[in-house]
Amino acid sequence: MLLFCPHCSNALTVGISPETGRNRLECRTCPYQHLITTSMFSRREYTRKEREDVFGGPGAWDNADKTPVQCPKEGCNGNEAAFFQVQIRSADEPMTSFFKVSRVPGFVYDGCKEMEG
Repeated sequence: MLLFCPHCSNALTVGISPETGRNRLECRTCPYQHLITTSMFSRREYTRKEREDVFGGPGAWDNADKTPVQCPKEGCNGNEAAFFQVQIRSADEPMTSFFKVSRVPGFVYDGCKEMEG
């Protein structure tokens, strides 16, 4: 939770009051201070959105290079992975590998989806 100063509208930071030793919200621009007397927290649960395949649809992985590999994700029995390597950074950086794990060799790669950089 981000709180703002009611006087100058800058973000408030948490600091310790030298008088009481308790936490306080304080503005770094003006002399505004507010002692924190109750517990303040906020928690939000976010759900991940399914993203489009970056290589252009369901048939894009059919001609990808394949390698036998055991999926490191717990509970996945994948034993083959298709991968692409693309230079998306500058030339002195390593290539980025995109791969998908297939649970059954020769079938559509709809298993675990991973990306490593």
